[in-house]
Amino acid sequence: MQKIFIILALSFLISVTVRAQKPEVFNNSGTAISGYDAVAYFSDGKHMEGKTEFSHHWKSANWHFASAKNLEAFKKDPEKYAPQYGGYCAYGMAQGYKAPTDPAAWSIVNGKLYLNYNKDVQKLWNENQAKSIERSDKNWPGIKNK
Repeated sequence: MQKIFIILALSFLISVTVRAQKPEVFNNSGTAISGYDAVAYFSDGKHMEGKTEFSHHWKSANWHFASAKNLEAFKKDPEKYAPQYGGYCAYGMAQGYKAPTDPAAWSIVNGKLYLNYNKDVQKLWNENQAKSIERSDKNWPGIKNK
């Protein structure tokens, strides 16, 4: 009887904890980057909406792409194209928290994609990207599963 109680109690605690956590990848209704193509930032130098017919499920989110070519590139090396910090705001991460992002507020630094909450926050991010990246890199491991 005691084992059953312990199992039920653990199941309850796990379910509460899982529901309280934000996903590792920022997504709107299960779609990463609000449906924008992660590869297009690199290949086209702009944010571009993806299409549902070119989608891929990775890290508990659906990723959309503008073309089959971009979809295949992402499948081959998702870590190369996926935004840093799971697509959460890079500036917010430097401050120690997860914040949503605007796909139009982006930058590529040293071959990595960073997203920001909006264009105003992006201006703050741009003031000292190197220091912000250093702080975000330190904060991310402790925050990504919260």
